[in-house]
Amino acid sequence: MDTSDPDWIAQLRTVACDFRKLALDPRVVPLLVTRPLTTPLGLRPPAVVRPLEAVLELLTRAGFSGADALHVYRALFGFLYGHILNELQEVVERPEETDDVLRLGLYRLPLEEFPLVRELAPVLAAYDGAAELERGLDILLTGLVAHLAGPAH
Repeated sequence: MDTSDPDWIAQLRTVACDFRKLALDPRVVPLLVTRPLTTPLGLRPPAVVRPLEAVLELLTRAGFSGADALHVYRALFGFLYGHILNELQEVVERPEETDDVLRLGLYRLPLEEFPLVRELAPVLAAYDGAAELERGLDILLTGLVAHLAGPAH
């Protein structure tokens, strides 16, 4: 990440996309899901704290206060962890199947109890993790731009 880049939005998008690529690596997934960081921040290896420092530097240079930059970091990474966990749940039961209900195993769900889930089978089957990440980032970053431009700043 280039912390001196005035295009902080592009830098945060890069951080998010890089995090997603790393987090979806089959060797990393178990660590991400089962090994939350329970060590106090100051006792963690410097390599673990550097991304926090870099994002804080990027955002304070962009005009966010230190406290707001920390909130942005938490919101961004909270979103990213949630996104990754959602993406990992998008398992396809029968990838070779062409019918979306069968492909996703939705036929196992009682129609009368899950009509909306079954109705959304084509949308569920068309899941694209990278595109979903971009949509979520659009929402998050638009809010941050509005916050930065607001009267409090």
